[in-house]
Amino acid sequence: MTKQEETTTEQRVEPGDETLKLPKSNHDQPTTDSDSSLNFAQELVDYSKRLETCRRTLHLAGKTIKVGTTPSEILHETRHYTLLHYRPMTNKTFSTPILVVYALMNKSYILDLQPGKSWIQNLLRQGFDVYLINWNAPSSIDKYISFDDYVNYYLDRCVEIVEKKRDVEKVTLHGYCLGATMSVMYTATHQEKVRNLVTIAPIIDADQDSTVLANFAKNIDVDKLVDTLGNFTSEQLYTCYSMLKPFKQGVNKYINLVQNIDNKKFVENFLGVEKWLYDTPPIAGETFRQWIKDIYQHNLLAKNEMRIKEISGRDNHVTDDHHIIDLSKVTVPLLNIVAEEDHLVAPASSAALNDLVSSKDKRLMRFHTGHVGLIASSYSQNNVLPKVGQWIKSRSQ
Repeated sequence: MTKQEETTTEQRVEPGDETLKLPKSNHDQPTTDSDSSLNFAQELVDYSKRLETCRRTLHLAGKTIKVGTTPSEILHETRHYTLLHYRPMTNKTFSTPILVVYALMNKSYILDLQPGKSWIQNLLRQGFDVYLINWNAPSSIDKYISFDDYVNYYLDRCVEIVEKKRDVEKVTLHGYCLGATMSVMYTATHQEKVRNLVTIAPIIDADQDSTVLANFAKNIDVDKLVDTLGNFTSEQLYTCYSMLKPFKQGVNKYINLVQNIDNKKFVENFLGVEKWLYDTPPIAGETFRQWIKDIYQHNLLAKNEMRIKEISGRDNHVTDDHHIIDLSKVTVPLLNIVAEEDHLVAPASSAALNDLVSSKDKRLMRFHTGHVGLIASSYSQNNVLPKVGQWIKSRSQ
């Protein structure tokens, strides 16, 4: 293990890690047939009550789930995105602001799931000035929006708004999942505006990704799909998620809910994550085509052969030439955060970023948790964020 790579060895804890402590079994005590029948009957009654509580809980979930509650203001809003500025939680903040770039799938409130399990709140308490890009759902007329639009127009505009508000020339760019991938693209082409690059589970090297999702992406006819449907729909996206772990997503998680229905914290976290899983906006067709073909099927990003249009300078002048995203041009400090048990993005695919950039100041942190546990769990709060915050603090003066 090098100085640039760090692996935690703490016990893995997933979201909703608080579990109900069930009473000890009395099976070791001598029992009669009559006692066994009474015990079995009582267990049926208790389980029926739990099922009814689950039914009522799930039925009212849409009205009772509160997510994304950290106070914020809308700094800038368009049809395609909303730029949020979170209210600082300390009297003094670090001079370099953090701009969080979320993924294009699901909703960004997974980073602010609930008090005590909020990635955003933790950064605020550590003294950072935090901004977040919340991508709005594309409509049918947005099917031609591409990575060029997201990276060179929307993301670039948000960076400049944050820089102007804070009167700084550079930001810490902090991306999650596909948002991390877009942050890497942006840094490779607009490095003069980025002080630090912090990525969480970026999709980088598809040749090292053998997850179910990657294998699916590598073998679909994306041209036919996009040409037929336009955007990649919410229903299709959720179907992709469900096929990753069908028993866990379709059966096991609800068994766990029944068993833990009396644990308020468990139920609150379960409902928040469940809402997030179903809250899947469509992905713009052309962006989806580029993501599947260029990144998964041809691995162009890792080969430094992926092309998007280039914007020259701060006047947003678009050239006619296409610009190759060359990761070797990235020289800013890099912190790459990887989940060792990630079933959506293979850890090796994300970790490859550290070998592809030219940054002298770079670190790879590995944590024994999953894709969501990395950002929305007690484990994340206690083990991940303190180390992430310390790294950013030392480079934000």
